[in-house]
Amino acid sequence: MAFFNFGKKKEETNSCCCGGNCDAESMEKAESAKAGGASVKVLGSGCAKCNQLEAATKEALKRLGMDTAIDHVTDFAQIASYGVMSTPALVVDGKVVSYGKVLSAEEVVRILQKVRS
Repeated sequence: MAFFNFGKKKEETNSCCCGGNCDAESMEKAESAKAGGASVKVLGSGCAKCNQLEAATKEALKRLGMDTAIDHVTDFAQIASYGVMSTPALVVDGKVVSYGKVLSAEEVVRILQKVRS
């Protein structure tokens, strides 16, 4: 007995993090930025909540006496390369430590102390 697949399309799988809407250059840029090492990044479009998280992170770094620069990533391909679908997100040393909410400076201080101790 044969199995027939009438009218059903074969599902295609795509390993690209953004569903195939990027090119090789943008993916290479995203991967190299992701592998950047010791850093603090805010991922988000640049909206008010993303800017609030960046300000709280700057305040936390100041309180801890850290002179680490903050990189604000707005490129969707780079954000998606971290597996983040809800912004704002905070990345410390290449690891996503928070996403989808605005943290207070105190919360960021606790996260940085935990991650960098």
